[in-house]
Amino acid sequence: MAVLQTAYTDQVAPGYAGMVANAETSNRISRTNEDAASFPFGRAVFRGSGDHGCTATVGAGFLGISIAHETLGLLGGATPDAFPQYATVPIMTLGVIWVNTSVAVAKGDQAYTTSAGLITNSASGNTILTGWFFDTSTAAAGLAKLAKR
Repeated sequence: MAVLQTAYTDQVAPGYAGMVANAETSNRISRTNEDAASFPFGRAVFRGSGDHGCTATVGAGFLGISIAHETLGLLGGATPDAFPQYATVPIMTLGVIWVNTSVAVAKGDQAYTTSAGLITNSASGNTILTGWFFDTSTAAAGLAKLAKR
């Protein structure tokens, strides 16, 4: 019989990008992805051109952070862990969610997004995610909790 796994880490991962971090009070909405390209879970989401649309393109009308969708099916070569065009995107507008950061962050740092959609704590040339602050720290780019309370 083949051995599938022989090495184990001391701890399991605490979460993944787009995972709701805890049971604190939160608010969630949904919108339809207008982008031709898919965008990943745990990203900043902005108002789209349609009444019920959204986009990952950084601009005016920040809505919140995209929530992972565990049952989102992969259709013919779709990008895993991402929302394809016309998919319904669940968005957290208030609460605590896991995100991937592009740099080291400290608990309490204000959150921003780069023009490429990466989440950072650097204000320089980036768009503020008003009201969102890092709830945990990272020593380098990696997984952190992002909160709006």
